[in-house]
Amino acid sequence: MTSIISRDDLKAGLAAGTITAVDALPESYYAQQHLPGALNLVADEVDARAAGLLPDKAVAIVTYCSNPACPNSSQVAAKLERLGYTNVRKYADGIQDWVEAGLPTETGLPVAP
Repeated sequence: MTSIISRDDLKAGLAAGTITAVDALPESYYAQQHLPGALNLVADEVDARAAGLLPDKAVAIVTYCSNPACPNSSQVAAKLERLGYTNVRKYADGIQDWVEAGLPTETGLPVAP
């Protein structure tokens, strides 16, 4: 079972550059708004794209989606753990909580590597 991270711990980790945020929502939602620096990875693409996006299996990864009712972040986290990622947590409250707290977001699609 993936452990949960609080908003404050996630915010601190993003600011320090010690956490990689993974937005588990479809690309159209990611383009509208996502956490600063977040990567976009949906459950159906984890097997094909995870190694390219997240080459270090020990890096601190936090998955999130829209809110506690959204299953996407749990699905992506579980698939990453099955692939051998060892430091995966979930921000269960999701981007809704982040935005309601007045924290910054970014818009647009990721730049292709």
